[in-house]
Amino acid sequence: MTNSSRLDASLNGAHAASASELGLTSVSAHEPDIDNSEHPENQHGQPAEKIQRSLFGEILDWMLVPLLLLWPMSIAITYLVAKAIANQPFDRALEDKVLVLSQQVRQVDAKVVVQLSSPASDILRADDLDNVYYQIKGYQGELIDGDRELSLPVDEDRPNPGNILFRNDKLHGIEIRVAYSYIDLNRASPGNPVTSNFEPRLALIQVGETLEKRAVLANEIIKGVILPQFIILPVALALVWFALSRGLSPLAELQQRIRARKPDDLSPIDSHQVPEEITPLVRSLNEMLARLSLTIAIQKRFIADAAHQMKTPLAGMRMQSELALRQTDQQEIHRSLLQLSKSSEAATRLINQLLSLARAENAAPATQPLELIALSDLARSTVQDWIPASFSNRIDLGFEQADEAIQIFGNAVMLRELLSNLIDNAIRYTPQGHSVTVRTALNKDQALAILEVEDNGPGIPESEREHVFDRFYRILGSNVQGSGLGLSIVREIAQQHYAQIEIVSNPHNQDPQFPGCIFRVSFQLNPHDSLIDDVT
Repeated sequence: MTNSSRLDASLNGAHAASASELGLTSVSAHEPDIDNSEHPENQHGQPAEKIQRSLFGEILDWMLVPLLLLWPMSIAITYLVAKAIANQPFDRALEDKVLVLSQQVRQVDAKVVVQLSSPASDILRADDLDNVYYQIKGYQGELIDGDRELSLPVDEDRPNPGNILFRNDKLHGIEIRVAYSYIDLNRASPGNPVTSNFEPRLALIQVGETLEKRAVLANEIIKGVILPQFIILPVALALVWFALSRGLSPLAELQQRIRARKPDDLSPIDSHQVPEEITPLVRSLNEMLARLSLTIAIQKRFIADAAHQMKTPLAGMRMQSELALRQTDQQEIHRSLLQLSKSSEAATRLINQLLSLARAENAAPATQPLELIALSDLARSTVQDWIPASFSNRIDLGFEQADEAIQIFGNAVMLRELLSNLIDNAIRYTPQGHSVTVRTALNKDQALAILEVEDNGPGIPESEREHVFDRFYRILGSNVQGSGLGLSIVREIAQQHYAQIEIVSNPHNQDPQFPGCIFRVSFQLNPHDSLIDDVT
């Protein structure tokens, strides 16, 4: 690209970006996004208060709610177990009555006879609480003795002769417990020999009773189990409350130790004095304190360096103004005012760069959201803004655009600030008559967007290339005025955009006196991939 063609291409768009557009861009870039979903409003338009959760209450709920849910279940299970326990002794009594009746049933001359006297029948039915029923039926289903109302067992429940089974039944609408058995009337007995050639003749014997005694015993068992629980449960609740209070007391002690600290005490908290469960929280808090301490130290150093750097131009301005006041010669007054103007210009530039550095350091994706930006368009617009300065310094400022469109995620205002500082640095250190070239390129293999600023000035020694990005660092022997903040701003903005910046020698310049250098900033085409990799 020739000198005239580079200047014509630059002048054609010198005024592409108006001041109003830059102002609007700056405002939109610094204006925080407001998410109304995080601040729900009530019907009166006031923000709803967030309910603060209590760790003590939450642990207590998780302990007591299952306990209160399991307690009724334990009562139900206790009732079922109590009924099963209460059934056992009374079932054995019914079984004994069935055995007694079976011993009284005989077959005489092909007839079923019950050898049960009236007193014996009264004794069988005798009971203080329950009504007792019995029934004896012959092998043909005829009623031999007892209560006709007792129902017959189903055929599927018929036991083997001599075995006794139990079932629950109802009589006159009242639940009863029934024990029953079948006996073989052909069994051998004294005076009635029987052979195995005869078909079995089965007689049914049933004895039933109501469930009053069983209910009373079951209730007594339940009372013996449940009543102590009414005493134990409040005691257990009090012990749980006390245990939680004691268990959470280290949090209160930690709170008191933190409150007792001095405002400037950012030393780590001793994690050995807290329970193991709180140790991760204390470690995270210590890490935050370390970052905060580092940030405060950086700010203090920044303020101290800024105050030190501001002394020189301010002292010069004061000296020039006092000197102008003492002068009577118009030429001397004019010379003093000229020096005063230069000092004020240097002070203004220093203050602007300090503000830019502070803004770059405090920028974050939350406050400075990244958006899709055409890198070549932004670079061309920025180069056009610096054309007047290049003319005044007799520098050939050019721009070389990539063949393909390059889009990156970034903040347009901050990227413009980055490129402006690189161009300003190149123009200041490049001798008159030399050139500065801004270039955009695309590295498809590594998915990188490249932004370069190339100059053929005095260059930067390799030993100094890491230090030039430090604040207020100036290479010894350079006679160029500057604050030493421009490249610090560039590094901060590059870090905010997850970009890498490096300084390499200029391969296109063969002049040993002016070897030149290239500032190369490499942007990821999709910087969010690195965030995903860090998370995974």
